[in-house]
Amino acid sequence: MTSFSVLLGDFLDMMRSEKGCSENTVNAYRRDLEQFFEWCNARQMEIVQVKRQDLADYLGDIGQKQHYAARTVARRISALREFFKFLFSEKQITDNPAERLRSPKIGKPLPKFLTEDEIKLLAEAAFSHQNPNMQRIGIMIELMYVSGLRVSELVALPLTAVNFDREVVFVRGKGSKERSVPVSRKVLDALQKYIKYSRKDFVHPRQTSKWLFPSLRSISGHLTRDAFFKDLKMLAVEAGLSPAKVSPHVLRHSFATSLLRHNADLRSVQKMLGHESIATTEIYTHILSEDLINKVLQNHPLQRFKK
Repeated sequence: MTSFSVLLGDFLDMMRSEKGCSENTVNAYRRDLEQFFEWCNARQMEIVQVKRQDLADYLGDIGQKQHYAARTVARRISALREFFKFLFSEKQITDNPAERLRSPKIGKPLPKFLTEDEIKLLAEAAFSHQNPNMQRIGIMIELMYVSGLRVSELVALPLTAVNFDREVVFVRGKGSKERSVPVSRKVLDALQKYIKYSRKDFVHPRQTSKWLFPSLRSISGHLTRDAFFKDLKMLAVEAGLSPAKVSPHVLRHSFATSLLRHNADLRSVQKMLGHESIATTEIYTHILSEDLINKVLQNHPLQRFKK
């Protein structure tokens, strides 16, 4: 009988190669499935022996007894579906117990975003520092705000990703899908200055680095998401903003919100954000409701009719 570790390894390799999953997604699958395996072990149950009722019991445990959030339960169900579908396709099991699992309904939370003035305060707080790291964080804040990059995309940008002549950044996003995002001249000028004068402070004198935002300490060789997140929280306090309101993803939301408020079309925003479905982008339209009502009241022909 093939061990769980071998089955899990084969499954994760398939998710990378065939489905193009990012390492973050692969690691999430790994964690969720290893926790399920521990649950099975506690009951002396082999993975290939799992039945529909066993899955129902497991989900009942994490959802009702351990009070996991609906979003977490939905993610676990997704991992189980994919894993058992893989086992069935590989003929490791004769029946797929996860085939009819249903995910709990999850209401989509409205995205949080910062105003243009708040973004300015955040960047100014970074640039007020004289040390190279905070200066670099200021540039990254502005780059994220004008491009809508995911934080994982931002920190892992290669040096060659920026095309200064065409004024775009080339990004490899989720599922290894590539896209290009236009960047303002102001931010590009700041990046050029950083590359020329400051970037060397983050590279060992006897080494080279392919990363736009290299790091002397991280294993990956580039600034980590966690380090950027912590610096943002610190800067939020300095800027007089609530740290709970500021995160890398909020900067991404702020980019989309700002574009839509300045009349960008939804399809263009979808492409720049790298959303596969426009339905994902449509959540940002909530910020237009008040603006839209005012425009209708001011401009609709019926408003000009007198009673």
